[in-house]
Amino acid sequence: MTDIAMPGAPRKGSLLVRDARTARRNAAEARFRTYGLIAVLLGLLALVVLVVSIIGNGASAFRQSYVTVPVTLLEEKLDKSGTRDPAVMAKVSTFGYAPLIAAGVQDAMDAAGIEIEGLSTKGAGGIVSKDAPAQLRDFVLSNPGLLGQTVDFTFLASGRIDGYFKGRVTAQTAALDKNVSPEQLLLADALKEAGALETRFNWSFITAPDASDQRPEAAGLGVAILGSFYMMLVVLALALPIGVAASIYLEEFAPKNRITDVIEVNISNLAAVPSIVFGILGLAIFINFAGLPQSAPIVGGLVLTLMTLPRIIIPSRAALQAVPPSIREAALGVGASKMQTVFHHVLPLAAPGILTGLIIGLGQALGETAPLLLIGMVAFVREYPSPPIDGIFDPATALPVQIFNWTQRSDPAFVERASGAIIVLLIFLLIMNLTAILLRRRFERRW
Repeated sequence: MTDIAMPGAPRKGSLLVRDARTARRNAAEARFRTYGLIAVLLGLLALVVLVVSIIGNGASAFRQSYVTVPVTLLEEKLDKSGTRDPAVMAKVSTFGYAPLIAAGVQDAMDAAGIEIEGLSTKGAGGIVSKDAPAQLRDFVLSNPGLLGQTVDFTFLASGRIDGYFKGRVTAQTAALDKNVSPEQLLLADALKEAGALETRFNWSFITAPDASDQRPEAAGLGVAILGSFYMMLVVLALALPIGVAASIYLEEFAPKNRITDVIEVNISNLAAVPSIVFGILGLAIFINFAGLPQSAPIVGGLVLTLMTLPRIIIPSRAALQAVPPSIREAALGVGASKMQTVFHHVLPLAAPGILTGLIIGLGQALGETAPLLLIGMVAFVREYPSPPIDGIFDPATALPVQIFNWTQRSDPAFVERASGAIIVLLIFLLIMNLTAILLRRRFERRW
């Protein structure tokens, strides 16, 4: 038999001539390519809109307005006993320091020749953050020898004044706002023109702890970053050895029977369980039963470990399966034991895939919020946790929980800070994914 047409036989078609059927097939392929290109462009457009929105709303959180004023540390106000004893001076609360700051703002106005009609000394002091008295008090208690002197201090401007320079507050809205007045906005403009007020990069947004609802300008991510770091240490210390050991056993040593089939199915099912279920499990076991402290990185780390294990075991098994059987056969053929074959030949070749799965699992755990809410990590925490190992038992919060917390507050400045915190979280996730790519390329081997 042959497909060559016999001489004189009628021709059904030619490969050199496009018939109607070929035209329809080519048109369908072109449409499919167009649909695919449109889908890719829509995905990229959505990503660009998301990134631009986050950066546009959150980039301003990294800049803050500061006011520099001369403050006279009156001895009769701060140390009536005259002993210079910090224990005695500590009896003066922050309310005793607020009038000194207001007087310092008034002195700065006088020095610059600024006069604002209808603005009292107390009102002038309102342009400074409510966190300033605590800052001044800590300085005085640390330096009691400076009492009686005039010292230049740089304080955070209030959230409304900072919002004025960022476009959130206007003279019209200030007239309706009890937290700021149009006269204070005029004073802020005058002080900025005189060089006593400036807007610059705000490192305290990254290093400072959270602040109350009345002081959004002083709120920072310091405790949240430490809490997330401690939780990732716990997850890394537990999930890596347990997950890799489980994947090696199931893939290389476990017998293929119904028991292992049930285990494999359950591992796959656990990877699809909603994260909030792990939070309920952590609340019941680690807090109610084991008695571990709420809002502690150790509990958050244990919950995230349970959630991350399936996401490490599955890619680790896939990496082990990707190693050619010939590697195992060659090692066994030259006299290596089963364990030597796995740890000396198979595991090094599967290391890039295992490390990639581990880092991606850690990145997913870093962004989880729901399970942490159930174990109390939404609490307001001002104190930094201690260094490890004791620090993992101290109260703390986490980056995604801090973002959730700020979005629940009414002041618009907290919305700005929540967007800024999202940028920080995305940077951490980007670094982790880049690390996964570099590790995969660094340890990748060809066979």
